[in-house]
Amino acid sequence: MGKSALIVFLSLFLVLANAPAAQASAQTKQSTTKKAAKKPAATAASASKKTVAKAGSRKHAVIAARGRSNTASFNKNEKLVKKVVMVRGHRKVTYQRVAFAPVVPALPPVLSAGEQAGLNLTRDPLELKSSVALVLDQNSSEVLLDKNSQVALPIASLTKLMTSMVVVESKQDMNEVLAVTDDDIDREKHSSSRLRIGSQLTRADMLHIALMSSENRAASALGRNYPGGLPAFVAAMNAKAKALGMTETHYVDSTGLSHLNVASARDLSRLVMAAYQHPVIRQYSTDSKYVVEPGGRPLRYSTSNHLVENPEWQIGLQKTGYINEAGRCMVMQTTIDGRQIVMVFLDSRGKYSRQADADRVRRWLADSHPATLTRVKMADGQT
Repeated sequence: MGKSALIVFLSLFLVLANAPAAQASAQTKQSTTKKAAKKPAATAASASKKTVAKAGSRKHAVIAARGRSNTASFNKNEKLVKKVVMVRGHRKVTYQRVAFAPVVPALPPVLSAGEQAGLNLTRDPLELKSSVALVLDQNSSEVLLDKNSQVALPIASLTKLMTSMVVVESKQDMNEVLAVTDDDIDREKHSSSRLRIGSQLTRADMLHIALMSSENRAASALGRNYPGGLPAFVAAMNAKAKALGMTETHYVDSTGLSHLNVASARDLSRLVMAAYQHPVIRQYSTDSKYVVEPGGRPLRYSTSNHLVENPEWQIGLQKTGYINEAGRCMVMQTTIDGRQIVMVFLDSRGKYSRQADADRVRRWLADSHPATLTRVKMADGQT
């Protein structure tokens, strides 16, 4: 009996002794459970905040990217212009991109063949703008002014004066109708023309506008419709030049668009005097206006030399020419104080400089008495 009571007493003592530890353990577990429960919530909240932050970052990144895109879409030829408009009585500010023309740096001038050779440095008493000049008495062939006249240079559309010589002297039918074809398109300088492909004109009309207004497709059609075609026509041009004693002259086409058409001023003076013998060349080259009907509406052409319409001038024959390699060129036969004069100007810089040079020479000749007129010669810079 006593031993049993002792065992019960020890058992109760152990239970009571372990109760606080169990309670502490339970509390620890409960606390751990609560912390564990709170931790996922905190983690979720933190993750949510990070997600929002990332989303915000992406949003800002998108906005920034759009801003960069908008900025990048502007180029140096555009600018942003502020514009204020009224919408239902309220001011609204908008911005609009406006394109503007860029500033193109000036290109250096293209030097002509004469300038490349330094001929423009030759000085003369009349201060001519032409690098090459020749003035002579048509009847006596006396040279009155000479400036680099022996140098062969590109002659541009002065070529058409020889073209007219070959056409007239070939005795072809001037009333024959010629058509403009693809072969007449300028593939040398890519110049424009008022004569469309398929245009039809008589040989006389083609010659008229080629001489008076320097119509390139007309001059090309004249060459193509020569017996044997353009090669035979060019051969005839060079043969005629040789017959006239034009030793520094060479032709490769009937228009003068090629810079390989070359001649000296001395040679061109011979050509002017020979062409002057043909009344039709005198008439066509000195007309100021002419109307042709190539099919469709009529076309009115004007002279390429405004001196023809100047009452102070008596011009019997003329031709102008221009390509970059030749500069501004002009040949004329004129009468000054009853004296027939031939003038040649090559490689002039400036649109009206060749006509201005002709005016200087005319005044010089008019102011000088024929008996005391001094022969002026310029070559290699010497007067």
